[in-house]
Amino acid sequence: MKSVKLYFSLLLSAVMLVMAAPVMAQDDAAAAGEQNIEQTTEVATPEAEAEVVAPEAEAAHAPVSTQGRSNDDIDEGFSVSKAIGDFAGQSAIAAFFKEGGWKYALMLIISFVLLYLAIVKKFEPLLLMPIAFGMLLTNLPGAGLFHSELFAGGHVHWEDFALGSDVGLLDYLYLGVKLGIYPCLIFVGVGAMTDFGPLIANPKSLLLGAAAQIGIFATFIGALALGFNYWEAGSIGIIGGADGPTAIYLTSKLAPHLLGPIAVAAYSYMALVPVIQPPIMKALTTDAERKIEMKQLRTVSQREKIIFPIAITVVIAILLPSAAPLIGCLMLGNLMKECGVTERLSKTVQNELMNIVTIFLGISVGATATAASFLNAQTLFILCLGIIAFSFGSASGVLLAKVMNLFSKEKINPLIGSAGVSAVPMAARVSQTVGQKYNPGNFLLMHAMGPNVAGVIGSAVAAGILLAFLPM
Repeated sequence: MKSVKLYFSLLLSAVMLVMAAPVMAQDDAAAAGEQNIEQTTEVATPEAEAEVVAPEAEAAHAPVSTQGRSNDDIDEGFSVSKAIGDFAGQSAIAAFFKEGGWKYALMLIISFVLLYLAIVKKFEPLLLMPIAFGMLLTNLPGAGLFHSELFAGGHVHWEDFALGSDVGLLDYLYLGVKLGIYPCLIFVGVGAMTDFGPLIANPKSLLLGAAAQIGIFATFIGALALGFNYWEAGSIGIIGGADGPTAIYLTSKLAPHLLGPIAVAAYSYMALVPVIQPPIMKALTTDAERKIEMKQLRTVSQREKIIFPIAITVVIAILLPSAAPLIGCLMLGNLMKECGVTERLSKTVQNELMNIVTIFLGISVGATATAASFLNAQTLFILCLGIIAFSFGSASGVLLAKVMNLFSKEKINPLIGSAGVSAVPMAARVSQTVGQKYNPGNFLLMHAMGPNVAGVIGSAVAAGILLAFLPM
């Protein structure tokens, strides 16, 4: 019985000690605080006061805590008329009636037009729709979703992100574009959905894909003549490759202030391939050339399909390291598809990963199309130069095919040369459609896929060349 009483006494003492500990600690902290105040008062100097200012300035940007605040702070000065006035002043409606407010309205109208083209006309809807909606969000006055000043000068101002003040949702999403993450992830998905078999079966089609990149460099020269600098001209020229992710990747590196109009131009012209290409193809070929029938391609073994992405990655990365991120991701996705042991990964990058990244990429790219960066003469020049670049690329592939026929026993239908641009598989389908109009028994789709997938590689290589020769 005595032992029970002893244990109970010890337990009660322990409980009382635990309960008293916070009070004792608080008293000690108060005493230490008083002592520190006395010491600080004794040794305070002008230099010490200057050191205290910096934390206070930083605290001004930090979120204000509402813990312990009283409702009287609001109740004392509240009135219905004042509340209505404050609401009207903070409302975005007032911004439309201020100086330059018409620009917001015009940009919203442009976003509505792009949404119409994406949803109703189905012009590249998977990316044009998120881009248009991102443009809508960034041009809503007062929403504060995107702040271009955080990326001013082509650099990420990490100190502002660290403070967390005035940073919107789209600012965080745009980091994936600025750091080159989204385009590379898109290329992984593109690679997983691409069949390089037609290119491997007919290696000559690689030349047609390379020829189509002439439009990029021709437009680069044209943009320089119009007064754009080297970096802006390179970003505009890449539109000729008809490869949206590559255009976004290169522009985010060289001329991020042009990202909005260049992205809109690149994806708009990709959607207009069936409209732009046929007149060019017909103007550069004869009826006899359009009727040329090509032999069926040989069957490509799985071993060849496995070796191809590995070999291309090694060769291009060694010769042109600046193209390694895009080419490496493209070939990684293709290897996942062809090796036969990563089927789950291949399906993931083709579907879930591709869809998620497409949403983030589209919205954040559209966010850069602010009124200040979009409503100017440069945008009109970019749209005009973009269609010239695309037309030059299509024409160059057709013309090279005609030249190759002068030295080749097995004739090439020049129509497949226009598929050398990177709009996969739309450009190849256009070659098939135009060819069958003149020869219903002619099947050019698989032959056109060779230069078409070669164009994907060619546009990435062209971007690497521009990055290598234009110091950032």
